[in-house]
Amino acid sequence: GALLSLSKPPGLSVQGCSGELSLVALLPALRRRLGLPAELHVVKAPTRECSGLVLLSSCHRTTEQLQQFFSKARRRGQYPATYCAVTVGVPAEAEGEIRAGLRWQQQGDTAMVVPVPVPGRRSLARKEVKNTLTRYRVLGAAGGCALLQLQPKTAFPEQLPVHLTLLLCPALGDHKHSSCVGRVLGVPFLLPPEAAPARTQVLDEELMARLGLSAQRLRRLPLHIHLQRLELP
Repeated sequence: GALLSLSKPPGLSVQGCSGELSLVALLPALRRRLGLPAELHVVKAPTRECSGLVLLSSCHRTTEQLQQFFSKARRRGQYPATYCAVTVGVPAEAEGEIRAGLRWQQQGDTAMVVPVPVPGRRSLARKEVKNTLTRYRVLGAAGGCALLQLQPKTAFPEQLPVHLTLLLCPALGDHKHSSCVGRVLGVPFLLPPEAAPARTQVLDEELMARLGLSAQRLRRLPLHIHLQRLELP
């Protein structure tokens, strides 16, 4: 009917800035190529860094109904969106939940999303901090990496990569938050964000060889978080 789905590569933003290539900027050309009579709207899409399912609609009413469904489903504790992630490190528990307060914090010239261990009532009431929740399950593990299924109940920018660092298993290709996970004698531990500025992810030589990556190409490794499934009413 009015729905169209496609798969977005990592690095392509949804809205984009003026003059920047974006998903929204490509919709008129997509509409012409498919010969659709009506304009396309974005119902649901992963963020710029993530890859995966994009749900489009050519009907305003359908767009509104589906967006309301996703919001209400999260409030009811349901998980209509399912992601997959490849992580550097294997979680200690095969499945569980990651709960954390998250907020924006300015670090130099960059605004970062950082965890708040014990958010206060005032900061939550002023919406400076938001309580967030992601359910995870390990689908497989090999060579010190894992394939995880992620189901976020809340929606906050950069929620999934930050939650994976709290699990001490940053996403492969996370060049923004993975520096918060340090290692001593091979044992991972969490560093405070102010002590771990963003940098190209550090991978061991064995993993680099398995990926066929040189140190120069490592910074171009995309974030391995993928919107795999959307459940519709």
